[in-house]
Amino acid sequence: MASKKSECVKVVVRCRPLSEKEIREGNERIMEMDVPRGCIRITNPKSRHGEQPREFTYDAIYDWNSRQTDLYEETFRITVDSVLEGYNGTIFAYGQTGTGKTFTMEGVRNDPELCGVIPNSFDHIFKHIARSHDKQFLVRASYLEIYLEEIRDLLSKDQKKRLDLKERPDTGIYVKDLSSFVTKSVKEIEHVMNVGNQNRSVGRTNMNEHSSRSHAIFIITVECSEVRDDGENHIRVGKLNMVDLAGSERQSKTGSEGELFQQAVKINLSLSALGNVIHALVDGKSTHIPYRDSKLTRLLQDSLGGNTKTVMVATVGPADYNYEETLTTLRYANRAKDIKNKPRINEDPKDALLREFQEEIARLKSRLTQKGKKRTRRRGHRGAIHLLCILSSVLLLVC
Repeated sequence: MASKKSECVKVVVRCRPLSEKEIREGNERIMEMDVPRGCIRITNPKSRHGEQPREFTYDAIYDWNSRQTDLYEETFRITVDSVLEGYNGTIFAYGQTGTGKTFTMEGVRNDPELCGVIPNSFDHIFKHIARSHDKQFLVRASYLEIYLEEIRDLLSKDQKKRLDLKERPDTGIYVKDLSSFVTKSVKEIEHVMNVGNQNRSVGRTNMNEHSSRSHAIFIITVECSEVRDDGENHIRVGKLNMVDLAGSERQSKTGSEGELFQQAVKINLSLSALGNVIHALVDGKSTHIPYRDSKLTRLLQDSLGGNTKTVMVATVGPADYNYEETLTTLRYANRAKDIKNKPRINEDPKDALLREFQEEIARLKSRLTQKGKKRTRRRGHRGAIHLLCILSSVLLLVC
């Protein structure tokens, strides 16, 4: 089902409060945020008298008093709703290290008021399934990171294995051999995320005690099957990519050395490649989009200029000593507003796992109904019943 219209990437900006360290060292806030208008004004602390603040306007902005629940309900819920309808959706956080990207995406577990985008999406998806009627759902989760320009499966038993990017004409870019786990509840999908988080690459810098040293992508695939008015069974598949990008860094501020410095170099290179892709997409003159310049941009190819509903949340700090980095982030986000995507519903794809399960269940039921017509070994009959029960339990059936 092709979309008749293109739509722009939605861009929101979130500013964290001044940290205790910044307050202790006498740093001042240089940002003014007009939340109703979505307008941000930033003042250069070294500006000469009379220099006007720089002004930027976005789809929405959230100041240092914003709540996690407001951010999700006002900005991200609609994207997850679209995924449940069969669209692809991407939510990614970009910003300087230590500005709250991981807090926005994950938040504080087991605290409803502080939960981030990812755990809120879990609750949203499974509540939607519980309220649905006459539909079957299959929910799968994957978790990967890009560390030093190599892709790691965070759910794999072998954390030394590196995965390759491939491309298919029908499904586009994918990660070969990336594991995928079927989940039937919030508790199960939370367990998947917790396992992956234990394998994430983090380190301590002068600006962030728990600095992400990799780009992490949590992927939820939702397959939905229902019988339409034509009497046929139709399947829609939505995929939600939730991306926590590693923060851009200046070595002079983070104090990173040795391995941390090498990580920072790779992080900044991939973020630079992402910036080049965004620039090429919106300048109106480029005939080539450099998606292949990094693993990150290759993986986000469909999210930037492709078949996806995309939301970018840019996180910034309000302190004067980060003026240059904050201004760079605001410019980056301002440019991303002009990226146009053409999302469409993914209906009846050939590789839907839900259809494979349904066909296997139908085959097993047919086999069981033959019991009275021909002799069947008792062991084989029991085996068929057992397999049928397993497959049926995997499908989230709402009658």
